[in-house]
Formats: sequence, structure tokens, C-alpha cells
Amino acid sequence: MTNIHRLIIPGATYFFTVRVAQQGSTLLTDHIESLRFAYAKAVQEFPVTCHAMVVLPDHLHAVWTEPAGGVFYTERWRRIKTRFAQAIPAHQGAQGIWQRRFSEHAVRNRDDFQRALHHCAQNPVWHGLVAAAEMWPYSSFSKDKPALGEADRGHQISA
Repeated sequence: MTNIHRLIIPGATYFFTVRVAQQGSTLLTDHIESLRFAYAKAVQEFPVTCHAMVVLPDHLHAVWTEPAGGVFYTERWRRIKTRFAQAIPAHQGAQGIWQRRFSEHAVRNRDDFQRALHHCAQNPVWHGLVAAAEMWPYSSFSKDKPALGEADRGHQISA
């Protein structure tokens, strides 16, 4: 078994990519309300500052700043994945829906932060889903509503 060594820095900002097991699936957008519920419960239990989030049909990206008192992103993602899987009756647990791991990148500076936000905003455009970032309804950059809840909108990181 591979040992995953994650960078654990309380109060740090991270860029995440989380994927479903079946590439090309539309599971996340087909069941967006279940994903929103799973996210809301997880961040209620383990608060985080969400700067940006985008949900695509088969993966999602997020930019989160962990609280100063600890780093809980692994548990937060575990709970999101598990609750979402439990809400989809045709699937048998989180292992059948999600890729086992997720990727995280510790944001190092303001330019890195801007690149992470840009990636979240433009990802639906790059995948050919919309012509402009604000047209994608499952994004914190949407003109209509944020990716997973009102908590996603309007957060800024200080210098």
C-alpha cells in the first residue's frame, strides 16, 4: 500500500481536486442537491473558509482555507464522499462512486491563490461545458447561484 504524505499546515489555503471513479460520468451534476447537502453537513461539523468551488459532471475543485486551530480537510472530504454516496441508492458506498484519493495543493502565495481561483472559474469553459465561466450553474463564479451553497460566495484571502 502506498503511504500518502499530505502537507498539514493549520490555517493554510489548499486547492483540491476530487474525482468520481467513472470518468465521463455525470453523477455529480445529476445529483447536485445530494452533493450540496453532504457539503453543508461536513462544513457545519468541520468549518472551513471556501474561497471558490466548481462542480463538474465527474469531478470538482475547491479552494479552502483551514481554520487556524487545525487541519481537517481529509475528514471533511471523507464525510462529503460518504454522505453523497449514501444519498445515491443505486451505488454501494463511497468506494464505488469516488476515486479513492483526492489531490491537494498547498497555496504558497497570492499568485498561486489567483491561479487556483482562475482554475476553478475556467474549468467548465476548458471542458467545453459553457462559453463563459459565469454561465456554469455549479460554480461559486456563477451569475445565478454558487456551487454548493451561499457560504461559497464572496470569500477573500488576505495578502
